[in-house]
Amino acid sequence: MNDLLGLFLTASLWAAVLNIATPLIFGTLGALLCERAGVLNLGIEGIMTMGAMIGWLTVYGGGGLWTGLLVAAAAGALLGLLHAGLTVPLGLSQHVAGLGITLLASALAAYLYRLLVEIGDLPPTIVPFQPLRIPGLSDIPFLGEVLFSRTPPTYLALVAALVLGLVLARTPLGLAVRMTGENPHAVEAQGLDPVRIRIGAVVAGSALMGVGGAFLTTAAFNSFFPAMVQGRGWICIALVVFASWRPGRALLGALLFALFDAYQLRLQAVVPGVPYQLFLMAPYLLSILALTVVARRAQVPEALMAPYRRGER
Repeated sequence: MNDLLGLFLTASLWAAVLNIATPLIFGTLGALLCERAGVLNLGIEGIMTMGAMIGWLTVYGGGGLWTGLLVAAAAGALLGLLHAGLTVPLGLSQHVAGLGITLLASALAAYLYRLLVEIGDLPPTIVPFQPLRIPGLSDIPFLGEVLFSRTPPTYLALVAALVLGLVLARTPLGLAVRMTGENPHAVEAQGLDPVRIRIGAVVAGSALMGVGGAFLTTAAFNSFFPAMVQGRGWICIALVVFASWRPGRALLGALLFALFDAYQLRLQAVVPGVPYQLFLMAPYLLSILALTVVARRAQVPEALMAPYRRGER
């Protein structure tokens, strides 16, 4: 029992939590932004896969790591524009369009990777982001390793959560996005265009998803393989509900899931003789339990998944 509790006192556990949470933070913020504007984006799994591939490919081709993140954001934005074009002005099913984007982007990423990269016995690699040690702060016991020795995209994810929270809560733009997800006709009555707001939110949210995927290949790992997203996109969709569509809670939800995941990896070494599949299941089971408890009180944006047609009531 002491060993099980002692794991929570190790800096390596909490450092792993931040690493595991980073792509979830980007993906959850992106999905949250789309849904606050009234659009469910089930293309997130494919967008993250494309972001992972195109970001890695950019660096592999000679571009910088930050350039890789920017290209991944652009690729995500383009896929978001496709999704928004199908669901906002055309009013097509958001479920079907999102799943179509996931299938398209996932298959296209795998195809382009095989087409453009020569694969030998070992997968080609890049030099990923290195931990950014902050002078003085990185030497603080425990906190230095956990908070002040992470890769730059992790800090970017934390800043993105803060910025999105402030924008949605404190700015006219954030108010317009929130009202478009609640009552787009009221937004129209104020002289704003709900169609443009929804398209902009989906494009920006999808760009965040692309960056989340690129983190996997430019910081967490140094190579790409088609199945590397491994359902993180679907977890992000669930975390948005868990967070009740609030960026601060979305950040906490991503950290909580990452804690479950990092802890189960260490439990496998501390508790021998138990099939490892049970440990792999644990984060998802605990997440389902937490989601079940919280979702009952969640206030869903009223116009989520509801097509908007100008002039209709």
